[in-house]
Amino acid sequence: MKFFKIAALACALITPLAGTASANASVFPVKNSVLTKNALYEAGPLPPTRCDELPVEPYNAGQARAYIDEVIRCLENTWGPYLKKAGLPYEPVKVRYVKRLPKNYCGSDEESSRDSEAWYCDWDRTLSFKLGSSWLASPSDLLLFNEAALMYGYHVQKLTGLYDAGEDLRAGSKAEHHEQLRRMYLQVECLGGVFIQSVWPLRGRTTEDWNKVLGYVLDDNVKHWIRAGFRTGDPGSCNTWSAPSSKVA
Repeated sequence: MKFFKIAALACALITPLAGTASANASVFPVKNSVLTKNALYEAGPLPPTRCDELPVEPYNAGQARAYIDEVIRCLENTWGPYLKKAGLPYEPVKVRYVKRLPKNYCGSDEESSRDSEAWYCDWDRTLSFKLGSSWLASPSDLLLFNEAALMYGYHVQKLTGLYDAGEDLRAGSKAEHHEQLRRMYLQVECLGGVFIQSVWPLRGRTTEDWNKVLGYVLDDNVKHWIRAGFRTGDPGSCNTWSAPSSKVA
């Protein structure tokens, strides 16, 4: 797990586990306290802050980059003081825009034909964005905003030790490994919802805009964790590592 990438809400969801778990038990319980009892969960809600969106015209990559940069600035201004106040480590994330990733980037040998993606690399703590027509065609919705918010969640995981602890987990089967990846991914979705709640309502936005973002999500458990973060605005609601398997399937 050296880097993570998100293609789009509609198609970046990790395939659910095969089979059904009991609602009251985890098939593969996680016992690492860094993951299950992290100090992030006790730090309380993110404080309300203001974030203004910049205008983005369709297929204007320059405006889209400026838009994302502004969202990242808002993320830093919110998460930075919050983590410091909680006594947790903080350093700004690096951001870059690429047409394609270099070969073997961040230890990965994957190549993708998708025209729009975002990646987080833990080696250099960098978010990389590939902006293509699928993201630029209708940039007036909240997809770009949500994309930046959830991807920053990987950086929060890295800073708080969640990322490394998740990467160091050992699995006794492919199904267990899959569930571990799923827990990490669902947590960043939840943390994205937490941040959006902290800046909500965005100027000119309504509940309809937020519901449109949720409408892209076809996976019920992904939607559950996004809603949990948005409802509470509290990272404590994002402890996917203690949740039963049924909630991360």
